[in-house]
Amino acid sequence: MSTISDCVFCKIVASQIPASIVHRDEQLVAFEDISPQAPMHVLIVPVEHVASTNALSDEHDALIGRAMRLAATLARQRGYSESGYRIVVNTGSDGGQTVNHLHIHVLGGRQFSWPPG
Repeated sequence: MSTISDCVFCKIVASQIPASIVHRDEQLVAFEDISPQAPMHVLIVPVEHVASTNALSDEHDALIGRAMRLAATLARQRGYSESGYRIVVNTGSDGGQTVNHLHIHVLGGRQFSWPPG
């Protein structure tokens, strides 16, 4: 389990690690995934360190709504809103979460299959 001090996404938010930032505001940072799985593969992370969806509380409701709207905005800006895109949130090791900081994957630009994984 990572701590805030060794969290790679906290370090990206704090500009301690370089990343290709596509959006930054007081609550959210979005950046290109370093190992993209689609032509568009952006990660959206809260500025606040939240370990996973298991750590969300009522106070995070507006933040999660803003993150989902940002996902749609990024997909629209890149031309994928009509053809479609996928939003993924992995939670825990069995769910595929590899960084213990809540993050939303926004993927587009190719056909996705169902079920995933």
